[in-house]
Amino acid sequence: MKQGKRICPGCGAVLQSEDETRPGYVPAQVLAEREEVTCQRCFRITHYNEVMTVRLDAEDFARILERIGQTDALVVKLVDLFDVNGTWIPDLARYTGDNPVLLVGNKVDLLPRQTNWQKVRLWLEQMTRELGLTPTRIELCSGKKGLRLEAVAEAIEELRDGRDVYVVGVTNVGKSTFLNRLLPLYGVDTRRPITTSRFPGTTLDVIEIPLGDGCRLYDTPGIVNAHQISHMVSPQDLKILIPEETLRPRVYQLNDQQTLFFGGLARLDFVRGERQSFVCYVSNRLRIHRTKLVNADALYERHRGGLLSPPRGSDWQHLPPFVRHTFEVPPDPVDIVISGLGWISVRGTGALVDVHVPQGVGVGLRRALI
Repeated sequence: MKQGKRICPGCGAVLQSEDETRPGYVPAQVLAEREEVTCQRCFRITHYNEVMTVRLDAEDFARILERIGQTDALVVKLVDLFDVNGTWIPDLARYTGDNPVLLVGNKVDLLPRQTNWQKVRLWLEQMTRELGLTPTRIELCSGKKGLRLEAVAEAIEELRDGRDVYVVGVTNVGKSTFLNRLLPLYGVDTRRPITTSRFPGTTLDVIEIPLGDGCRLYDTPGIVNAHQISHMVSPQDLKILIPEETLRPRVYQLNDQQTLFFGGLARLDFVRGERQSFVCYVSNRLRIHRTKLVNADALYERHRGGLLSPPRGSDWQHLPPFVRHTFEVPPDPVDIVISGLGWISVRGTGALVDVHVPQGVGVGLRRALI
């Protein structure tokens, strides 16, 4: 906590009236006249669902988070079950030291209704080992729906053992929504809730929350994973790209030499293999278009920004150029993951697949989640 300075209760930034492009900006008159005030950015997110761009770089995040490894605390790490790979924090030990880690898979409500949650938890346990982390415990929940938050709260109480708690996660993992639903279980007054929105990077500094026993819970700012495609689209297109309701898997029976376009943001070419199913787990609002591979280049040039959107209109001009990633897909069930967009499950007899995404977007194979 910054002593002697006024803090925005929504995002944690120090309130200031000097530079509206920096975190915490409030017009000088408002700051002088009102005792309780949120920054202009939080106000616009809350009341108008619009975001203001502010400058907060990787060094700012590192400066804020490096304190975690220097304290004796419980670390609660959130991942988005819709985008586990995209919301993973590499080298988390750099920030946590020897502190115990409670891994929370958030947004379980987005998974199809027939999903076995216990199998998801076991899948997540194996994934974390492959990614180099051995958490003390794993829990699943939905911050938005309030599902299984009591179990998460019980795990926090057991593992923190009278210590402070740091909640960490990448941008847009649902951390602020999660905390706004969790904190009332601790008797914390949430009449001035943490600012929440679909826009990445809403929390801009550490928010310190007393837990009532002399300890504190710290909400840290989201770490930016630049390989998420969500960082390359406009706030309007994020409404289409980021799911807010239970996913409806879309199944395509493809022959080789067929292509799937995911709006104008990604393209999957089934180059070679036997006819098989490609099951797409992306936002229900994202349009998928099927065509022949021989027509794919011409279709993209002719219809990007229109039939193939988002991005809409001329916004596609701001995307980095597409890069091709080639995968020999094994016959075992696997997911082709596009960071920030979702995944395509393949359960056939093996295939050669090309995936085209904007340069810098993460793409890979993993063991099938569902």
